[in-house]
Amino acid sequence: MNKRKLIALGITAVLALGIFAGCAKEEPEAAPAPETEAEARLSGTVSVVGSTSVQPHAQKLADAFMAQNPDTKIDVQGVGSSAGVKAANEGAADIGMASRNLKTAEKEWGLDEHVIAYDGIAVVVNPENGVSEMDTETVTAIFKGEITNWKELGGIDKEILVVSREAGSGTRGAFEEIMDLEEKNAEGKTVSAVKADALIAEGNGAVKANVASKTYAIGYISLSYIDESVQPVSIDGVEPTVENILSESYTVARPFLMLSKGELTDVAQAYLDFVFSAEGQEIVAEKAIPVK
Repeated sequence: MNKRKLIALGITAVLALGIFAGCAKEEPEAAPAPETEAEARLSGTVSVVGSTSVQPHAQKLADAFMAQNPDTKIDVQGVGSSAGVKAANEGAADIGMASRNLKTAEKEWGLDEHVIAYDGIAVVVNPENGVSEMDTETVTAIFKGEITNWKELGGIDKEILVVSREAGSGTRGAFEEIMDLEEKNAEGKTVSAVKADALIAEGNGAVKANVASKTYAIGYISLSYIDESVQPVSIDGVEPTVENILSESYTVARPFLMLSKGELTDVAQAYLDFVFSAEGQEIVAEKAIPVK
């Protein structure tokens, strides 16, 4: 092979190597490995604290959410609306629950209000009582202690046992506001006008249990707690039903709130998003009035 052919072959080889090297450099970098299913799952704990009226709804929502997200834990505790508002404000809970509108002072705390549903407050008596209808003025007079015997309402000659809720209860706060059971004391502070010797029960379940076991008792509970153990009372001729609350003909009603402050964790935000999803609102609609 002559010298000229050797040079040509060498140049060809060098060019081929250069082209190969260039092609190798142009190959894209390998894509990162896709996130595994386990890595993509939500995980963590969310504390939800407050109203005993909102609690059963929040718990059902939590159960459904955790079934879909097995690495999460939603801890729901019913301790009263005022405690729930305070816990959300102070960061003691991720989400607070309240079954009343926020008070003027509470609105200044910068809380985010999420209305998840609406609910009615039912006045209830024992099924054996025989009285099932009252007007608003009569209910107010009973809880103030101005009417004290069932015979004044066409019932048996027995003293009326008034059962009310503990201080800080959202149900109590809403009921007293709606039924004109608030008054100003000497210092100008708003206080309860409910009779001083009323039996105080903590939680809707406790009120219902007392009325169910005491023939001449009267109390008030969230609409979702009504069952055959108590007799709901028609107010001004209107029964406490979802339909009547939606039509606004039954006026003893209030909002169910979830409260947060600042940015939520991923899990807490996902839970709140689930509450307002179609599935979440279906769960709420089982015993309350959904917002969607």
